[in-house]
Amino acid sequence: MLEFELVKTQGHARRGRLTVTHGVVETPVFMPVGTYGTVKGVTPRSLEEMGAQIILGNTFHLWMRPGVDVLQQFGGLHRFERWSKPILTDSGGFQVWSLGGSDGTGRKISEEGVKFASPVNGDKLFLTPEISMQIQTHLNSDIVMQFDECTPYDTQGHVTTEAEARISMELSRRWALRCKSEFVRIENPNALFGIVQGGMFEPLREESLAALVAMDFPGYAVGGVSVGEPKEEMLRIMAHTPHRLPNSKPRYLMGVGTPEDLVEGVTQGVDMFDCVMPTRNARNGHLFTRFGDLKIRNARHRTDERPLDESCGCYACKGTTSATGEVSGGFSRAYLHHLERCGEMLGPMLATIHNLHYYLNLMREIREALDAETFPHFVRQFKRDRLRGV
Repeated sequence: MLEFELVKTQGHARRGRLTVTHGVVETPVFMPVGTYGTVKGVTPRSLEEMGAQIILGNTFHLWMRPGVDVLQQFGGLHRFERWSKPILTDSGGFQVWSLGGSDGTGRKISEEGVKFASPVNGDKLFLTPEISMQIQTHLNSDIVMQFDECTPYDTQGHVTTEAEARISMELSRRWALRCKSEFVRIENPNALFGIVQGGMFEPLREESLAALVAMDFPGYAVGGVSVGEPKEEMLRIMAHTPHRLPNSKPRYLMGVGTPEDLVEGVTQGVDMFDCVMPTRNARNGHLFTRFGDLKIRNARHRTDERPLDESCGCYACKGTTSATGEVSGGFSRAYLHHLERCGEMLGPMLATIHNLHYYLNLMREIREALDAETFPHFVRQFKRDRLRGV
């Protein structure tokens, strides 16, 4: 179940509408990451209030805990975590890749799948394309990702060669076919995306893309970026690959990135983004604002009565007003600095609310600019604002 309507374009930038089992998603869209069935630091109600349309779940970690049996009991993630809107789940491929460590010895990859030790209890486990599809079917996610091998950029100081990237890409391509076959066999009613791999090599990206398009997936992702490569390398692949994917299908750039990365991704034809950066950075006191980034722990914020961002409408910056006119929320930088320095739980919670609101609002403004056919002007203003400083 997936329909994609391309509403408007400006250059490679696209304004779209994605319809899946649990609702409609306006694109371009940022998807908050909920690794264990929760976006860290915020409630589902807060996510809805700040405009989240779709969130992610992590197949690998949910397989570990709470386990497929529990998720089956609840009929999938939506009822389990009390989220009624769409959910996308990754395949587990990236997590298995990350278990390998710098030398890759933490897991063994074969044509059949990947053997590894559970990071929870040390059990010997085996994850294959078929098992990934089965787990994601039990999760009942609206969008399912194929099981792939995330091609490393650098392993113990050795940068992946084109020949090595080809072997990895071709394995992912064969796994994509197995994923599709299993997805159909078990009659998953949702949508399966293929993932373009190929490392930092444009010809391999084009080969991967062509093979996946021939398999006719409902949507496509660009994987294997933001995995340790220099920023200019990531931007080169971002400029090369997304706009070559089919116009009629949604395009997803996996694991990216900063606000600047999102704007550049939209410019290059990306419809969907996810990244842990807004939530992870928030827990470390790193805040994103319209006028640049700030680290709330810095001493200069100790007596600052201003909100994080005077242009921001989130609960942390502006607060909310009840029907009786009572205002709650709207906190000073000084207070957030105090919470951060004291290690109080409320500090990262408010920071997370702010960062996610900033990302989601940025995407809303991008959609509005595309609707108004003023996206190039928006990009110029965005860059000027971010350079202004806080």
